[in-house]
Amino acid sequence: MRTISTISNPLNRGFLIAPYLYIMLSHMETTNFGEHLTIDGYGGDYDKLNDREAVLRTLQELPEKLGMKALSEAVVFSAPDNGIKDPGGWSGFLVIAESHIAVHTFPKRGFVSADIYTCRNGLDQAFVIQYFNDIFGLKDVETNFIMRGTRYPAQNIQ
Repeated sequence: MRTISTISNPLNRGFLIAPYLYIMLSHMETTNFGEHLTIDGYGGDYDKLNDREAVLRTLQELPEKLGMKALSEAVVFSAPDNGIKDPGGWSGFLVIAESHIAVHTFPKRGFVSADIYTCRNGLDQAFVIQYFNDIFGLKDVETNFIMRGTRYPAQNIQ
């Protein structure tokens, strides 16, 4: 884990210290880098969660519906029972120009876990949540929304 510290210089201006890089904060405009929505869905339909094609369809359709661009083909793998707490299911991933989308299903637990991470701002969270509810027949959803890179430089620094 990398730690970022703030110190003051003799002119009382803050500096951000990171390896080999000093940025004077008082003169730097920042923005957030992106948005990360995590979805944990409960009580899902066994057959829908156990459907490789449903996971693949999610990875193919969702970016298009959100106006995002796929940089690769979606990949979906059968994830076997690990003998601990994961009874197996499907894991899928798609690299998008804006970042990535990942979906992991656990049919025997009625559970799906997904990440939608984008460098765009303004992700339509309600739409994405409803999409997952519909495709996997979820009864309950837990979400987390994270603003990523909240001190991301608004301009190139080099």
